[in-house]
Amino acid sequence: MFRCSATCCENGRASMQQVHQCIERCHAPLAQAQAVVTQELERFQDRLSRCTMHCNDKAKDALDSGSKESHVKLQLENCVMKCVDDHVHLIPSMTKKMKETLAGIAQ
Repeated sequence: MFRCSATCCENGRASMQQVHQCIERCHAPLAQAQAVVTQELERFQDRLSRCTMHCNDKAKDALDSGSKESHVKLQLENCVMKCVDDHVHLIPSMTKKMKETLAGIAQ
């Protein structure tokens, strides 16, 4: 990207607008790659967040129905740990998907 941008600046006959457009074309693959990674990480984080929110809802319902706080805390902890374990297993497939998508972005 930096070499490409430097090459854009070496053209002494190009206008400022042409140089700017050339540099933007050089930066486009990086911007696309960043968007892919950001989107995948946000999706992963949202899924994990929804899972832990479900655990919190179950714990609140248990407390409201009269369950002992110590028992509810243990259930909440186990539920959240299961969320984390389940989502850790998603990381390899998420990584593979990102690598495949990133490989398809033009350099």
